[in-house]
Amino acid sequence: MPCCSTARTSACKSTLLRCINLLEPVDDGAVLLDGEDISVPGLDANPVRRRIGMVFQSYNLFPHMSVMDNITLAPVRAAGIPRRDAETAALALLERFGLSDKAASYPDQLSGGQQQRVAIVRALAMGPEVLLLDEITSALDPELVGEVLDVVRELKSTGITLVLATHEMGFARDTSDVIVMLDGGRIIEQGHPRDVLVAPRTERARQFLQRIIDSGRL
Repeated sequence: MPCCSTARTSACKSTLLRCINLLEPVDDGAVLLDGEDISVPGLDANPVRRRIGMVFQSYNLFPHMSVMDNITLAPVRAAGIPRRDAETAALALLERFGLSDKAASYPDQLSGGQQQRVAIVRALAMGPEVLLLDEITSALDPELVGEVLDVVRELKSTGITLVLATHEMGFARDTSDVIVMLDGGRIIEQGHPRDVLVAPRTERARQFLQRIIDSGRL
């Protein structure tokens, strides 16, 4: 499942992502990672979280740390990677996403789009198997949205599994392999974008999509 999007209704999308990353308790059902149930009671969450990256809508960068220190903190402290190796890897990621000149900058010296790209690089620095993206464009000015979505497109081309909570329905339609539409924490539609966004089965989904179409966002 290279790219899965969860669509906006009154959905609990962020809660779903936090459950996948074991930041919230799972009351019912199971979370499987490569076939392994990672939501069983008593499981040590830390090794699991090292396999799952998460990018938040408000960046969550440490304001008192440089871009380089933000990116290398987890690889050095949590994964035990030597600082020099972590910095080399971080510079390669920054170069890949057009941020090679920002390594010594601090978050308040960056635009919103640059901060969000740094947040994505920080998550990638741990080499995650899965990357969770929680409304990563919602805090951005409209002119900055495109640069962050371009990063997501590039990430998808690498084959990493992405789970994206988004209200950018046009982007979800064009990029996702699977769309899951949630309402009140329950799945009301699930499937290929063509099926979910063109021929939804439920009235709730049809009403939601009509509002999106009327607003010009799909």
